[in-house]
Amino acid sequence: MAETLLSKAYPLFNNRPFYVKSTLNPRGLIFHHHHHRQGLQTSDWYSNNSNRLSCKCDSKIRENNVSLMIEDEAWNLLKESIVYYCNNPIGTIAAANDPNTTTTLLNYDHIFIRDFIPSAIAFLLKGDYDIVKNFILHTLQLQSWEKTMDCHSPGQGLMPASFKVRTVPLELEGHDYATEDVLDPDFGEAAIGRVAPVDSGLWWIILLRAYGKSSGDLSVQERVDVQTGIKMILKLCLADGFDMFPTLLVTDGSCMIDRRMGIHGHPLEIQALFYSALLGAREMLTQEDASSADLLEALNNRLLALSFHIREYYWIDLRKLNEIYRYNTEEYSYEAVNKFNIYPDQIPSWLVEFMPSKGGYFIGNLQPAHMDFRFFSLGNLWSIVSSIATLDQSNAILDLIESKWSELVADMPLKICYPALEGQEWRIITGSDPKNTPWSYHNGGSWPTLLWQLTVASIKMNRLEIARKAIKVAEKRIASDKWPEYYDTKQARFVGKQARLFQTWSIAGYLVAKLLLADPSAANILVNEEDLEIVNAFSYMISANPRKRRALNKHSFVV
Repeated sequence: MAETLLSKAYPLFNNRPFYVKSTLNPRGLIFHHHHHRQGLQTSDWYSNNSNRLSCKCDSKIRENNVSLMIEDEAWNLLKESIVYYCNNPIGTIAAANDPNTTTTLLNYDHIFIRDFIPSAIAFLLKGDYDIVKNFILHTLQLQSWEKTMDCHSPGQGLMPASFKVRTVPLELEGHDYATEDVLDPDFGEAAIGRVAPVDSGLWWIILLRAYGKSSGDLSVQERVDVQTGIKMILKLCLADGFDMFPTLLVTDGSCMIDRRMGIHGHPLEIQALFYSALLGAREMLTQEDASSADLLEALNNRLLALSFHIREYYWIDLRKLNEIYRYNTEEYSYEAVNKFNIYPDQIPSWLVEFMPSKGGYFIGNLQPAHMDFRFFSLGNLWSIVSSIATLDQSNAILDLIESKWSELVADMPLKICYPALEGQEWRIITGSDPKNTPWSYHNGGSWPTLLWQLTVASIKMNRLEIARKAIKVAEKRIASDKWPEYYDTKQARFVGKQARLFQTWSIAGYLVAKLLLADPSAANILVNEEDLEIVNAFSYMISANPRKRRALNKHSFVV
């Protein structure tokens, strides 16, 4: 490390030569220090600039050392969070129990499917494939378990939200102290609110694809039981229903936002994960029988309809906002411009100030006569990763994040949604949830785990400076704050009032972001490229359908 005697520290030094040790010249530099009222002598100029250069080197080295120390701590904590089943690693717990608190663990000692994803990606990027393979196969076994609540059973393809490894006594004669490990899954029967985890199966497919791409071991995804598991998830998602939309209809709290936050209906996060899972499943499914062919046909049709629906109706920028502002309502027509009967008065006042002249995003939800204009980070970032967003839309989302950095990143990345529900709106929509108070938890809280999704999206769009900047912000506090689950307040100044410390996906999210920045090409295990077949099929569908061809003059389709 460079060591420098600064002239500021020794302003006179008795007018004698002083020695500067420099990384640029190992033997050092000798300068004569002269003081004149008229200005600096040449020797002073070289001395001062050498000092500045050395200070910059010192600062950079210190910064790198701090970053390495944070990474080392994160890896140690991640390894300590590993759970073993029959002496084999199977996952990571949601959060370690902080010995300095008396808070009960609730289900934070479970292995959550959505929480394990960043841990799994970190292990894959490090070449530790066994834990991910074990997780994939054991959660697959849980898929077929009987799951009921009040005598009602959900669809067979449902994956658990979480599971716990329990050690129970084994009743064997002559072995009084024998034990065995058992898996105890939760499909939502014990969860707060009793909500089924719709995103679990989607994340499982995404992870299965990432495992195959990273390890090169395609034998796992080709196994009969794994192929059956993929099909069961797809059949559950593609089942016919009453809905006119291609988006998945879900209840409140069925994804990362797992409490009542007004996202029931067709939330963006679920749709982006759904699209990504459909593309991944199409890559991995083998066509061995007619049922597989029928499933693939339904899958392709859904991909086409879903991509168009999200790109056209969820997208909002300044131009689209002005279009909504001038909407006519109560249109009864196949060619209606305001198809969902959105009332212009729904446009919230905060959005007029929030929307930049350059940039845009996908709204949080769309239903008849209702647009949820909140910005949801995970849904928008995964829309980029999955390519449900076009290239122009993807860049516009990142433009918006850069433009609204002080609102969305501030002192800790990244706001889970923006803005927070407040006042009467908070009381009605959340039911006065004391955990989801304004700018806390899922109601506008800041979640460090979102760093890894931001990094993947930035890498895909070749805008790594966004991820670097966000990571630098996180490194200022995250380790000294003991890796919190989330942060509170508009600027993310406080550790969340009910946040768990040593939260595993906060730790893993940081590690994945750092690993991907070191090797951006590794993000390919997660990224879906834009499907040209879908674009071409959509163009053909427009030209072949007279009703849509008539409407084409009035619409600007984004494909």
